[in-house]
Amino acid sequence: MNLLAIVWTVDPDIISSPLTVRWYGLLFATAFLSGYYLLQKIFKQEGISEEWLDKVLMYVMIGTVLGARLGHVFFYDWAYYSQNLSEIPMVWKGGLASHGAGIGIIFSLWLYSKYVTKKPLLWILDRVALTVALGAFFIRFGNLMNHEIIGIPTDLPWAFIFTRVDDIPRHPTQIYEALSYLVTFGVLAFMFFKQNWRNLIGKTFGLFLTLQFLVRFFVEFLKENQSAFEDDLTLNMGQILSIPFIIIGLFFIFKPQTSNK
Repeated sequence: MNLLAIVWTVDPDIISSPLTVRWYGLLFATAFLSGYYLLQKIFKQEGISEEWLDKVLMYVMIGTVLGARLGHVFFYDWAYYSQNLSEIPMVWKGGLASHGAGIGIIFSLWLYSKYVTKKPLLWILDRVALTVALGAFFIRFGNLMNHEIIGIPTDLPWAFIFTRVDDIPRHPTQIYEALSYLVTFGVLAFMFFKQNWRNLIGKTFGLFLTLQFLVRFFVEFLKENQSAFEDDLTLNMGQILSIPFIIIGLFFIFKPQTSNK
């Protein structure tokens, strides 16, 4: 055992009686609230209706939760859920996949664009991309509090021993991802607000996809696989699912840009 490792003993529950409140739930809510206030700032600068702001939050919340749940069910554990269909809606039992959340958000914003704004889908994707990058920072810290999505064993001095899992020093991959997503948010915010990318349709969204899922692809090399079937794959499921997002992101970065003015 690495004697320099950080022993992570945090209880996932903030309080457990009379009502259970978990760190993950608090940080998940913080992700949405931070995104709401950021989008509020953007909409105010652009003179967008407050009604649009309230509706986009509802669409994104529903898309995130449904997409993340169904992503976990179909991408990671269909063998189990195909035999236990009644458990698919039981989000409180755990099991959310970020790639599924991404698909769910894009689909929900397509509906939002079609029925609320009547603007191109990429208009809202450029703006929501900022909020998702920031929200991912909080959600990965929620995973840290839950002792989940753990890394492979390491003898590095900043290794974590997740006491609710085992006594093996491991890469704190949740922290690697969280800090990388915070940097991604900083880059996106700089380009959007300071370099006037708000007027280039699809470019902010493309940069978000590229940076976010490149991080995910490379950090996956340091993670334990989430499902047993991944042990037989050259790349794990997280990496396989990241590749299409990266390709789409590069397409939007390098395609001829259209002014949003």
